[in-house]
Amino acid sequence: MGEDQDVELGRSSGILLHPTSLPGGRLGDEAYRFVDWLAEAGQSWWQMLPIGPPDEFGSPYRTTSAFAGSPALLADPAAPVSAAEIENFVATRPYWSAEWAHFEGAGALADQVRFDREWTALRGYARERGVRLIGDVPIYVSDIGADIQAWPELFAHGEVAGAPPDPLNANGQHWGNPLYDWPAHRATGFRWWVERFRRTFEHVDMARVDHFRGFVAYWAIPAGLKTARNGHWRRAPGAELFAAIEAALGDLPLIAEDLGVITPPVYRLRDELGLPGIVVLHWAFGRPPTNLHAPPNHPENAVVYTSTHDTDTTVGWFASLTRKQQAATGLDPAEPNWGLIRIAMTSRARLAIVPIQDVLGLGTEGRMNYPGRTYGNWGWQYHHGDLTQELAARLRAATEDGRRLAAKR
Repeated sequence: MGEDQDVELGRSSGILLHPTSLPGGRLGDEAYRFVDWLAEAGQSWWQMLPIGPPDEFGSPYRTTSAFAGSPALLADPAAPVSAAEIENFVATRPYWSAEWAHFEGAGALADQVRFDREWTALRGYARERGVRLIGDVPIYVSDIGADIQAWPELFAHGEVAGAPPDPLNANGQHWGNPLYDWPAHRATGFRWWVERFRRTFEHVDMARVDHFRGFVAYWAIPAGLKTARNGHWRRAPGAELFAAIEAALGDLPLIAEDLGVITPPVYRLRDELGLPGIVVLHWAFGRPPTNLHAPPNHPENAVVYTSTHDTDTTVGWFASLTRKQQAATGLDPAEPNWGLIRIAMTSRARLAIVPIQDVLGLGTEGRMNYPGRTYGNWGWQYHHGDLTQELAARLRAATEDGRRLAAKR
């Protein structure tokens, strides 16, 4: 897996923006305007967060379906849908469509027809302008979603998901998602995973695999505990899972989200699969010279981010540093965001991604998510008119300086 990524990826750049952060938070005219702006700015990729139905707090990482698109993104939720369209949708997606309809109720399949109709049109429009889409595959699903209801035998009982304690969080992270019964998945030839990736690539051209380390070993917390402190590691199928996916679907362009405390076996699996990992420039400063996030250490087969949806914006991060720390970065205090954008664009990493908040120069008020915080996330949107021609020209110039400019259209 990953052998064709040089051809698929190339040296390029893009913008991270979830569709809910568009003005109005839906597809439609604003999404098309954003694609036009990306093309004007010389960008090749639009990266987004998971597009499934979010949870009650708006989190796309605790989606109620690993397969369905979020109806909340529809620009025209009342668009007519024929019985023939619904029948065709079910016939071409037999593994999960009936289960989703049973879980969600009346109108669920019509919404999925609408979603695919709108999404396919937008994706085609983007492709015509040289812009491709990067999606996101959360490792876990909701504990109250359609998947655990439809396939209870595929999920473990008595333990839930999370992350172990670390220097930043003495209690670890208690996510509460259901864990997988991997022997049960193995007995099916990993069919659920095959179908999940099949559905993912109906919508996007490349996908970030969230919490990649969890496919090697994962933190299991006994159900009923309030923190993650007393969890333990369990083994996951690793290469066996990805081999089954590749055997069914062919070589898929994936990105391994390999952030955090990562062990050598995780890096080995990533490299065996030929997947690019991730480096984040916020973590490039004030650390040992061997720090992977420092630009001299960036691998070519990697994706470099100025910041991510889980971190502060670059302006917010820079403001949180002491004056001595700020000086050590070498960034211009007036525009630290553009300093990091230029570093990302000139990085050895093959792909550079910049959250739109960093292009706009927003502070902490533009932050998308605070990990571990339940309320107040996922709601940020930019305003109509924020993405100017001047910003596009400036980003295009930085992109060209980094030899990442998309071909002229």
